[in-house]
This record gives sequence, C-alpha cells and structure tokens, in this order.
Amino acid sequence: MAIPYMETVVGFMVVMYVFETYLDLRQHTALKLPTLPKTLVGVISQDKFEKSRAYSLDKSHFHFVHEFVTILMDSAILFFGILPWFWKISGAFLPMVGLDPENEILHTLSFLAGVMTWSQITDLPFSLYSTFVIESRHGFNKQTIWMFIRDMIKGILLSVILAPPIVAAIIVIVQKGGPYLAIYLWAFMFILSLVMMTIYPVLIAPLFNKFTPLPDGDLREKIEKLASSLKFPLKKLFVVDGSTRSSHSNAYMYGFFKNKRIVLYDTLIQQCKNENEIVAVIAHELGHWKLNHTTYSFIAVQHTVIPLQHLVSFGLNLVSRAFEFQADAFAVNLGYAKDLRPALVKLQEENLSAMNTDPLYSAYHYSHPPLVERLRAIDGQDKKTD
Repeated sequence: MAIPYMETVVGFMVVMYVFETYLDLRQHTALKLPTLPKTLVGVISQDKFEKSRAYSLDKSHFHFVHEFVTILMDSAILFFGILPWFWKISGAFLPMVGLDPENEILHTLSFLAGVMTWSQITDLPFSLYSTFVIESRHGFNKQTIWMFIRDMIKGILLSVILAPPIVAAIIVIVQKGGPYLAIYLWAFMFILSLVMMTIYPVLIAPLFNKFTPLPDGDLREKIEKLASSLKFPLKKLFVVDGSTRSSHSNAYMYGFFKNKRIVLYDTLIQQCKNENEIVAVIAHELGHWKLNHTTYSFIAVQHTVIPLQHLVSFGLNLVSRAFEFQADAFAVNLGYAKDLRPALVKLQEENLSAMNTDPLYSAYHYSHPPLVERLRAIDGQDKKTD
C-alpha cells in the first residue's frame, strides 16, 4: 500500500508545530517569572529586567499568532495541491507575454516569481507589525516607513537579478547531471555559498547600510594590537550605521584567507563606554577564527526535507552553542574575563534579551547560550586560569 505523501508531510508539519508550540509555552511561562535568575541578581538592574520581560513577552505573543497563521497557510497549500495548480497557472501565463511555456527555466522562474510575490504579500503585515509596533514600542526601531519600503524594493530587485542565473544553473545541472547529479549540485551550492559570502559584504550589504573605517584612536589601536597578537590578517576595520534602523548592537567579522575584516555596530560603540569591553567582544569573535569554527550554510528544499531541516537546525544550534562557550573561554584565556563579563551583560541589557529562559526551549532554539550559562562558564574558566 502506497504511503500518502502529502498527507504524511502535512501530518509531520502539524506534529512539529505542536511540539514547538509546547516549547514556546514553556518559554512563555519562563518569561512571565517576576524575578531575575539568581546569577543575574545584582548584575542586571530591575528596570532593565522589567523592560526585557515586557519586550520578550510581546515578541512571544506575536510569535504564537505568526506561527499559527503560518501552519494554517502551509498546510492548506500542501493539502489542497495549491503548488501543482500554481505551476500549471504559471506555465499558462508565459504565452501571454510571448514566452515559450515549454522552456523549463522560464516556467520555473515564472513559478518562483509568483511564489515570491505571494510570500511578500502574506508576510508584509507581520513584518510591519513587528517593526513598527513591537520594535517601536520598546524603543528599538529607527526606520521610517519609507526606509522600510525602500529596503523591501531593494531586496526584490536583488532577487530579480540574482535568482534567474542561479535557478537556470540548477536546472541545467539537474537536466545534465545524470548519475553524478548529487555531487554536481553539492559542488555548485558550495561554490555559490563561497561567492555569495564574498560579494555580500562588499556589494550587497552597502546597499542597505553605510560602512565607514573606524577612526584612529585608542579603540582602533587596541583592536589592531589584539589582531596582530593572534596573527589575524586584519585588512579593514569598519563601523556600520546600524542605528539608522535599530538600536540593537553587535559586531562580526568576515572575509577569506588574508583579507579579513571586522565590523562594529555604531550602537555597540555608543552603548559600551569602556573600550576594553568592546575589545573583549572582538576577542570572543576572534576566538571563533582562531579555533577554526566554521559557519555552514544549508540550503534546504522547503517542505520536502522538513524532517531533515528540523534535525539539522537542532544539530547546528548544539554545535554553535559549544563554539560560543569555546570562544568565551578563548577571550578569558587572553585576559579579558573582567571586560567580557560586563560587555555581555551590557549587550543583554541594551538588546533587552530574555533573562529567564526555559532549558528545553533554549537547547532547541538558541544558537547562543543564555547569559546565565555564559557567565557561569566564564567564571569557571577564569578560576582555572588564576
């Protein structure tokens, strides 16, 4: 007896939705706790805790609604065969604009254009509410509605430019791949990932944010000295104007081989008045490089690999959490424990990140360990180095 494929996929989606909703409810309960974890008492102010709690609960309520609507739409699309119907419609559209409906590449692009349009329309109300209601209510959003629309248009134009050659290449590989199809596809996606990781920070990211060199001064000297001591091939040190869109803060590095770059959010510089705290954050990021931590990009075919997608995501989170502990320990071993600790606390406070977290929810969803766990590990590592 043949297994009903679509019914099985929809059933699995519903099971995963129920499981993840159970975890969300556990986390929601943790967020409602009126007191700080013992480790953070005296470290996080009561005012910041209350603001963090309100922000986290707002996002949690929004998440419940968003996920419920998403599972309803995705289940209906699969169960009622909307995708095969839309494939047929997208093919019928091509002759209307003078294109060959038998051309598989054109047919696929027509189909994906319709899917992208549908996704933009259905996700727009949630994006608007998240940005202009939740983020604005808690003082994070700095965008105007014009800036939001402009970014959305830029994203659509980038998709229009980049998608056709990528889709065409994939279809040709599928048509010509033969018994080595899987190997060819893997090689193409690997090369594509490297190309995108190379051009994104240089060509794409500047379309949305302004990157300027970090001015000369003590902070620049300290970061360059740290990079030099680790033999990190730092070529450029940028500040990005993240404050034009949000007051959230961060720092990151990118680049291949001998062409490494470090980027600081201007909000990080504004929030951390002690420059050594910023250097401690950079020491953590450089720890990822020194310890050979690798960021993997997984491109999964939506719906058809849902079981694998969930398992891979969970596995990557476990690996990422282990890497974060290792990078923290690396910074501590460099002597930055007394600066890293307050820097992490400052980032937690300024970003209003959740203070109370459910352990199961955290293990399943978080790529970074909660602050309580990181501070405990930093204290333990610091005692070992004494």
